[in-house]
Amino acid sequence: MTPWIEAMRLRTLPVSVAGVLAGTACAAYHHGFNALPMAICLAFAIIAQIASNFANEYYDFKNGLDKKGREGFRRGVTEGDISPAAMKRATYILLGLDILLGCSLIIWGGIGLIPVGAAIAVFAVGYSAGPYPLSHHGLGDIAVIIFFGLVPVLFTEYVQLGVFTPDYVSICVAFAVGIMAANVLIVNNYRDFEDDKAVGKHTTVVIFGRKTMARVYLLNGIAAAACIAIATSSAPVGVSQGWVGYLVCHLTYYSYLQNRKGSELNKLLKYTSILLLLVAVYLLILLSVYPSPAKP
Repeated sequence: MTPWIEAMRLRTLPVSVAGVLAGTACAAYHHGFNALPMAICLAFAIIAQIASNFANEYYDFKNGLDKKGREGFRRGVTEGDISPAAMKRATYILLGLDILLGCSLIIWGGIGLIPVGAAIAVFAVGYSAGPYPLSHHGLGDIAVIIFFGLVPVLFTEYVQLGVFTPDYVSICVAFAVGIMAANVLIVNNYRDFEDDKAVGKHTTVVIFGRKTMARVYLLNGIAAAACIAIATSSAPVGVSQGWVGYLVCHLTYYSYLQNRKGSELNKLLKYTSILLLLVAVYLLILLSVYPSPAKP
C-alpha cells in the first residue's frame, strides 16, 4: 500500500480540506451551516484531488515527463512500484465514484450543480492530460485558484445555504484560499524546476524563472493576508488579527524558499499546505462565532 499512499500525496490534501472548511465558514457567517452537505463536499473534494494526483502520475509517465530519481516525492508508476494500467484504472474508478457522490449534492443545490461537477471532473484529468494539459502550459496556477479556491468555497457555501451570497466576505475568503493553494503549487513546481525544464514541461516556474515566481509566492501571501483581513474585519479587534500570524509565517516560508532547492523544499510544501488549512480552521471558528448581523 505504501506506493499508493505516496501517490495520493497526503501532504497536499489539506488544500482540498481547506476549501470546504472555508466555504463552511462563509455558510456559518450567513447563518446557513449544514453538516451533511458539508461532509459530502469534503469527501468529494478529497477524492477529486486524489484522482487528479493519480492522473498526474499516469499521464506524466505516459508522456515521458517523469524520470526515475526525480527531486519530488517518489512516483510509483515511474519507479515501477505501480503498473501504468493499475494507476489508470484507479484514476477513473475514483473519478466515477466521485461523480456519483457529487450527484447527491443535487438534493441541496439543484441540477445547476451538474455543469460544475462536470467542470471539476474535466479539470481533475485535464490538469495533466488531454490535447492541452493545463499544468504543461503555465495554466496550472490559475486553474488551482479557480478549482481549489473559488469553486469549493462558493459552492460549499451554496449547497449549505441554498442561495448564493457573493458579498465581500465570501469573495475575499474564496480568493484568499485560492491564492494560498496556488502557493502550494508554486513550491511544488519550484522544487521540480530542473526536472520539468529538462522534459519541456512548461510550468510557470519554467516559463518565468525561479526568481520571478519566488516573488509571486511572496505577493500571493501578502494578497491572501489582505483578503483575510477584509473578510474578518467585522469581528472584534484582537480576534480578527489572525492575518498577522499568517503573514509572519508566510514571510518565514518565503525566506526558506529563497535559500532551498530540490528535495529540501518537500518540507516547505507540507508546511505551506498546513498553513492554508490552519487559516481555514481559523476562519471557520471566527466567522461562526461572529456571524453576519443579517440573514441572506
